[in-house]
Amino acid sequence: MATDYGQGYAQGDSGLGHPAGHPADYPAEYPADTRRRRLPAGLRAPFEARSWREFAYVLLSLPISILLFVYSVTMVALGAGLLVTFLGIPVLAAGLAGCRGFGSLERARARGLLRLDVAAPEPLRIRKTGAMGWIGAVLKSGSSWRALLYSVLHLPWAVFSFVVAVNVWAYGWALLTYPLWFWLFPVYGGQDGLQLYGDETHRVYLDNPFEITVSALVGLLFTLATPWIVRALTTVDRLLVHGLLGPSRLATRVVELESDRGIVVDTAAADLRRIERDLHDGAQARLVALAMDLGLAKEKLAEDPQAAARMVDEAHGEVKTALQELRDLARGIHPAVLTDRGLDAALSAVASRCAVPVQVDVDLVERPAPAIEGIAYFTVSELLQNISKHSRATWAAVDVWRVENRLMLQVVDNGVGGADVSGGSGLAGLAERLDAVDGILVVDSPVGGPTRVTAELPWRGERV
Repeated sequence: MATDYGQGYAQGDSGLGHPAGHPADYPAEYPADTRRRRLPAGLRAPFEARSWREFAYVLLSLPISILLFVYSVTMVALGAGLLVTFLGIPVLAAGLAGCRGFGSLERARARGLLRLDVAAPEPLRIRKTGAMGWIGAVLKSGSSWRALLYSVLHLPWAVFSFVVAVNVWAYGWALLTYPLWFWLFPVYGGQDGLQLYGDETHRVYLDNPFEITVSALVGLLFTLATPWIVRALTTVDRLLVHGLLGPSRLATRVVELESDRGIVVDTAAADLRRIERDLHDGAQARLVALAMDLGLAKEKLAEDPQAAARMVDEAHGEVKTALQELRDLARGIHPAVLTDRGLDAALSAVASRCAVPVQVDVDLVERPAPAIEGIAYFTVSELLQNISKHSRATWAAVDVWRVENRLMLQVVDNGVGGADVSGGSGLAGLAERLDAVDGILVVDSPVGGPTRVTAELPWRGERV
């Protein structure tokens, strides 16, 4: 492949764009000084904006879930009761459409308070014009029924999370600040303070310094634990929003396949253009020049046999060069050694042409699918070409093995590092090609090296 992957090696930059621990790794809501000298997570959690956003989400969930539950149950019950008439189906469709609208608001609320970005579900597929086409699309849409299910299931969870979060939060802050307001209680029998329990024979008050201090410590523990409790509660909300208000797995998979198909088509078109360009600028031009030289030699054969012989000799050399270019082009399309002998022999052949010594270790009992085998071969070829041109390495290693139903590739070199998978670079193009077949490309290349590129491909193989 003729793609230039040199853009991936940029001096002075790591594979992530900045070294680990850089201030850019921290959220923007923390000032620079705070990012450098941050408190432990357990101590700063009660004062973080995230904790208050999640607490606000829990507080709002109760009234919103009550409204959703009442609306959905009322509309579904009304629609079901009217099914004996022609009004039942439109009422039921209107109820489902309202649930879809409330689902959009819930996704927006989750995006604003939980920072959960959930894509909108698949749009309605209205196959017929008019009201009946819209009603049929709403009733047939799985996202409409998932939104209805969310409206029903969210109420009991919202009640539970509201009660737990409000009580833990209120008791925690009340006990933590108890030393500041315990004197507000009236004095009973010479004692003042918070009455825990009591009857006509005895009473217990939190009124002496020891009890007040213990109360404050217990409140501190509750206060520190409250953000984590709320965070655990909102985890269930995240699952509900993501699972019921987002696109279905099937729809998501269809979108991914459509995107992958576009990448595959673009890649195939680029490869065809490359082959056409190589043929036109290389072997074809050389063969045209060869035909002209042989024509001149034919004309000079009678007048100057020695000059004709020299021209034929030069043409013979051009034929050898053209044949070598055609072999290289054929090898770039799909090498015969890969088809006949598999990845081990094919990668060894590629490694022998690399500018640095390469150790190849292929540990495969079976052969993967031919398409996956070809992608693995070209991935290693591109990475080794990248090493030869840009890494300034003195050695490299290629490892290939299988983990369950995945084919693993790893290419390591001791070059200058700084390889970066970013938009516009050759490594990004290689990552897109692997992603088109559900593959993954991971680059670990700190500045100064070494560089470790790991590729993962689906197996889909066959027994040798």
